[in-house]
Amino acid sequence: MKSIISVIAIVCLLSACGGKKKAGDETAQPVNPNLVTLTNEQFKNAALQTGKMEQKEVSTILKLNGKIDVPPQNMVSISVPLGGYLKSTALLPGMHVIKGDVIAVMEDQQYIQLQQDYLTAKAKIIFLENEYKRQRDLNQSKASSDKIYQQAEADYRSQQVLVTSLSEKLKLAGINIKSINDTHINRSVNIYSPISGYVSKVNVNIGKYVSPTEVLFELVNPTDIHLALKVYEKDLDKLFIGQKVTAFTNNQPGKKYPCTILLIAKDLSADRNADVHCHFELFDKTLVPGTYMNAEIRVKNQKANVLPSDALVQYEGKQFVFKVMGNRQFEMTEVTAGESENGYTQILQADKGDLMNAGFVTKGAYSLLMMMKNKSE
Repeated sequence: MKSIISVIAIVCLLSACGGKKKAGDETAQPVNPNLVTLTNEQFKNAALQTGKMEQKEVSTILKLNGKIDVPPQNMVSISVPLGGYLKSTALLPGMHVIKGDVIAVMEDQQYIQLQQDYLTAKAKIIFLENEYKRQRDLNQSKASSDKIYQQAEADYRSQQVLVTSLSEKLKLAGINIKSINDTHINRSVNIYSPISGYVSKVNVNIGKYVSPTEVLFELVNPTDIHLALKVYEKDLDKLFIGQKVTAFTNNQPGKKYPCTILLIAKDLSADRNADVHCHFELFDKTLVPGTYMNAEIRVKNQKANVLPSDALVQYEGKQFVFKVMGNRQFEMTEVTAGESENGYTQILQADKGDLMNAGFVTKGAYSLLMMMKNKSE
């Protein structure tokens, strides 16, 4: 009896040991959290489309910066050729002016002297002209010597030059010679605005003496502003006249300003960059000269590895695609996306791993993402 009990105990012990070993052999393999498996019904309902990576020519975006500039013909520095004292002005920075408006009044003793010299010279020329004609007639009749006639002619011609010279000086000073005569001389000179635009700088005050080299005001016509971009030497060959540019400010990056490249400078600065001038397609009065702007230009690149943009899904700030694994299994794989154009997105570093030869879900990737995340929850 004792022998039978011992045998049964040994058999039970061996059975227990064998059971533990089998349990150890059946330890579950780690589950891939990025793998989604569909049932036959799910696969049919998902209506997935698959495809491989292609090579297409994709444009890249060249990012630049610059500022709003004004062509020389639309930016005017107001000075007084003969100098003088500023008698009056109402200009303030930002004020609008119209071409032909009186923007300042200058006053100086030399204006009076210049008008006096002109009127005196003009009066004297009448006498010299009559004397010249008289000596000419006498010389023709041999009643006067050639020397006297030539002297009369020289005096008359010299006076003509003097009158013309003084006349031009008066015009340069802004004095209308038709407005002055023996009984009327102007002690002040009006300064007129040569353009319509805005006052950008006021450098003087009433009563100040201004020399001919000093600038009183600076005026700007903003209707023909342009964007001056800085472009490095290595990127210049990517640009051409007529190329489209999208500009925006730091304060309002969502508001885009379409531009067109108008001019590409042919010389480089010490920093190895050149100016590229762009014309705004639409005038916006909120844009003022000197404003810093950012710009983006699409430039053609060599062929790149691309997938349809619908193949990419975003999750937790990263880009993923679903790689076809077979047997209705798909693996969510992280990729680095480049530029997107015409429904395709560039896949950077696609030559790493087995992405080039793999198949991908090109339609329905978002549905797979939802299935995977709902299942994990």
